[in-house]
Amino acid sequence: MSREQLRDHAEFFKELGVDGFRREPEWRVRAADDQPGLASDPAKPGVELPDDGNVVVPVFASQADALAALKDEIGPDCSRCKLHRLGRKQVVFGVGNPNADLMFVGEGPGADEDIQGEPFVGRAGQLLTKIIEAINLRRQDVYIANVVKCRPPQNRNPEPDEVEQCEPFLFRQIEAIKPKVIVALGKFAAQSLLRTTEPITRIRGREFRYRDAILIPTYHPAYLLRNPGAKREVWDDMKRVRAILSNSSR
Repeated sequence: MSREQLRDHAEFFKELGVDGFRREPEWRVRAADDQPGLASDPAKPGVELPDDGNVVVPVFASQADALAALKDEIGPDCSRCKLHRLGRKQVVFGVGNPNADLMFVGEGPGADEDIQGEPFVGRAGQLLTKIIEAINLRRQDVYIANVVKCRPPQNRNPEPDEVEQCEPFLFRQIEAIKPKVIVALGKFAAQSLLRTTEPITRIRGREFRYRDAILIPTYHPAYLLRNPGAKREVWDDMKRVRAILSNSSR
């Protein structure tokens, strides 16, 4: 691993609250009481709480195991932010291939997603499926997740305190899957991942480095339903995604 990659990994884990690294196949983070997104129950599968009060998180055997443990950690009735009392029906974790080379990140679940428990299953999701198929992939070949896992009321943008509680789980999904390409769908997802306030019209059409992946911002499928003329630009973005994946597989 290069020095630049090591720096990127250290920065990633710092965002999750990691204080340091050990030679053993695990890493330590701050006491669970200080980390809202971390389980503090020593009986939870995959989590050990030693006498010093730190959580020891093991390295999982596979991406699927890591995602399953993360989903279990979030739990079906997450109450870390106020969205749990604002009408959401369930947590919408993510879906797809744990070993995917391509990952799509949206904003948050809508009404259909909240009912079915799966991201992008409504009209916008059906369009996303067509976009995926247009680059000769299937929905089950990719991984799809959102910045926040619960539906904001009236599909409003997630608020900063909601993002603060939920985005560490997105970071850990990305770290578990290790995609080669991440497509940020819409302004909110792109701005959240890139830590920018630039409008989507300024950042789409460009490539960004995100951890070990290439991040491509593009318009959200819901925007395309309202503005069909923007489909050509999204198609240009997806052709770029296809080319990157093709070149990385050689």
